[in-house]
Amino acid sequence: MNTRSSSQERINYQLFMFNSIFVIMLYYSNHARAALVDCYGQVIKSSARNLQIWRPQADFYEQSSTDIWESCVNVIKDVIIGINPKEVKGIGFDATCSLVALDNNGNPLSVSQSKINQQNIIMWMDHRAQDEADFINKTGHEILKFVGGKVSLEMEIPKLMWLKKHLPSLWTKYGHFFDLPDFLTWKATGYESRSMCSLVCKWNYECLSSGSHGWNLNFLNQIGLDDLAENNFCKIGNKVLMPGEFCGGLLPNIADLLGLLPNTPVATSIIDAHAGGLGMIGTMGGEIEQDMSSRLSLICGTSTCHMAVNNKPIEVKGVWGPYFSAMVPNLWLNEAGQSASGMLLDHILSSHPAGSKLLQKLETGNLRMHLRKLLQGMAKSRRLSDVNFLTKDLHVWPDFHGNRSPIADPSLTGMIVGLKIDKSEENLALLYLATLQALAYGTRHIIEALVQAGYRPFKSMLICGGLAKDPLFIQIQADSVGIPILKPHEKESVLVGSAILGACASQYFNSVQSAIENMGGKADAIQPNKNIKSFHDKKFNVFLKMFHDQMQYRNMMC
Repeated sequence: MNTRSSSQERINYQLFMFNSIFVIMLYYSNHARAALVDCYGQVIKSSARNLQIWRPQADFYEQSSTDIWESCVNVIKDVIIGINPKEVKGIGFDATCSLVALDNNGNPLSVSQSKINQQNIIMWMDHRAQDEADFINKTGHEILKFVGGKVSLEMEIPKLMWLKKHLPSLWTKYGHFFDLPDFLTWKATGYESRSMCSLVCKWNYECLSSGSHGWNLNFLNQIGLDDLAENNFCKIGNKVLMPGEFCGGLLPNIADLLGLLPNTPVATSIIDAHAGGLGMIGTMGGEIEQDMSSRLSLICGTSTCHMAVNNKPIEVKGVWGPYFSAMVPNLWLNEAGQSASGMLLDHILSSHPAGSKLLQKLETGNLRMHLRKLLQGMAKSRRLSDVNFLTKDLHVWPDFHGNRSPIADPSLTGMIVGLKIDKSEENLALLYLATLQALAYGTRHIIEALVQAGYRPFKSMLICGGLAKDPLFIQIQADSVGIPILKPHEKESVLVGSAILGACASQYFNSVQSAIENMGGKADAIQPNKNIKSFHDKKFNVFLKMFHDQMQYRNMMC
């Protein structure tokens, strides 16, 4: 922390910090991050550490809960240096929806066929459970109506089925399964509670607006996981709390380890993308309508999640949900997304000959800036009014890691039309631009599915995450859909979302709704360029045709 030059400034700083909320979060799958966030939703200080990821074979992604927790401890210590522990009012956790496996004593137990206990997390992006997901979907069970008609292999129940089938010698030794956000609150407090957000969105746990909720034993019986019901579902959770609800205070030994006070309030957790949606949805952006159901939130990281809320349940084919109170209390959530967005762009950059060379001397952010300048120069030299016109004959279908929404087919693959024998930086820039456009058309495809199912046309989109740092990505999203985008002044909306929960657990605010209103902050509005809407309409039609062509190729090869 910088030393202030006057006593008045020091007093203001101390008062400012007195109102701060402490939040720890795991984000982007490969980073643990912590931050101090004040009661106005502003990030004061943050810290990040890299996490280890194993890829034992294609489409397998594993992590270590020990590595993640130790990294969390380190980043927490980083952000509280020089801070009076009394100023930390509450703690909120969020994390990726990954499956954590522990033994009966709470120690890591392997999810890997190598049986290395350190590798005890199946990550959200892991696609090993394809057969298990297919089996569940063929049952046609009524519970599938809450996941757009199909369970995803990214969810936890198919992964549990995979463990039981492929690691039978370990199955009876597993004592606890957690979603990663709930694992973090358990490590901090010792309480084995689960978040309604994680269970409803990723575990096929039922929650209705009537207040009725619970595990569906008929469903577990039908898919062969009825043994998880033993001892009142103790392995997968029998105490379920709402996000932001007090789930316990910091254990004395954990508080001592972190340098905080024992019993500091800890909030029931939330999934990282949902934290981003929560942190943005109350944002004020000029004259743009602030009705939550008129806004679509985009949380853009390794993947992109599209969050929409409504006061009534809307079933959307190929889109997860409707989930009651999973993000905003008393509102139904539909969750769509793209399995690879940031990860796809990184692949495009690193796999191109020019990109691999540029990455040796430029960081990813600087490389993208370099490409934007190249595109501007190319458009100017060709006397084009907008850079988007450069890709008239270059088209991308972006599902290199399957389609999450609205087609809900993880077996789909990527497609590129218009390739040339060209290793130049200009060629890389064009391919990068076409990929940005394809991701935007994916958003438009999702919006059309939501509206067709019953959502009112959206008036704006909110955006956060790593890709929100790219102005070209944001502008293309606005242009292709034809509605403005709100970019929060506070760039770390996911951190703010977790801070909102921490504020509620500490009772600084008496409800999540109140915290949203006070901590939402302001945003800049990026307006769509209506002059190129017809161009994007044509490319979107090509986009849809590419999917149908892929299906036709499959049928031809049967």
